[in-house]
Amino acid sequence: MEETIGVTSAAQIPKQRGEALLDTAVRYAEERHWDVFPGTWLESAEGTEQCSCGDTGCASPGAHPAREDWATQATGSATVARRLWQKQPKASILLPTGRTFDAIDVPETAGFLALARMERMELTLGPVTCTPDRRMQFFVLPGATAKVPDLVRKLGWPPAQIDLISLGEGAYVAAPPTRFGASGAVQWACRPTAANRWLPDAEEIISPLAYACGREARR
Repeated sequence: MEETIGVTSAAQIPKQRGEALLDTAVRYAEERHWDVFPGTWLESAEGTEQCSCGDTGCASPGAHPAREDWATQATGSATVARRLWQKQPKASILLPTGRTFDAIDVPETAGFLALARMERMELTLGPVTCTPDRRMQFFVLPGATAKVPDLVRKLGWPPAQIDLISLGEGAYVAAPPTRFGASGAVQWACRPTAANRWLPDAEEIISPLAYACGREARR
């Protein structure tokens, strides 16, 4: 089982504050073979940090695509990634889903509950992110988006009644150490390692995730 974190052990999450965004983006492309693309960034304005998109009410300041054709800009080339971040070193690191991985997005409380159950079940996990807006994304093999609703129904949970979202083609996740305005940075709940290079299928982890989300929905 990969290193996981609990409410009382957040210090175990790898920090990446000392590493330039450029170096991290290149490493994702080079070591994990993930496609990456630069998003918006934070700019100082009148003593506060605002999103480079110019929207003062931006819902994800500094952590969303900077252009509409971001899908065509995403690259798995470390050389191209280096060139992109050299143009804008402060750009957030975004990873398109539906290519080398899909992601299952759940509330943070449900995610930590599911992680504990997965550990007891000795399930093999892929990387898992934890975002400042209290969401967690579990990386799984591509194709999850097409089958997750049926998997959830078979487990007895109406998909529309639980907060479990699958992210596939046309979507993206923010990667550590991308910051969400003043809320903080995206961190790894389960960091990428050599052991989790091969991702699980959604079917392998959907049961504890759906259970945890269903439990949250009943509160």
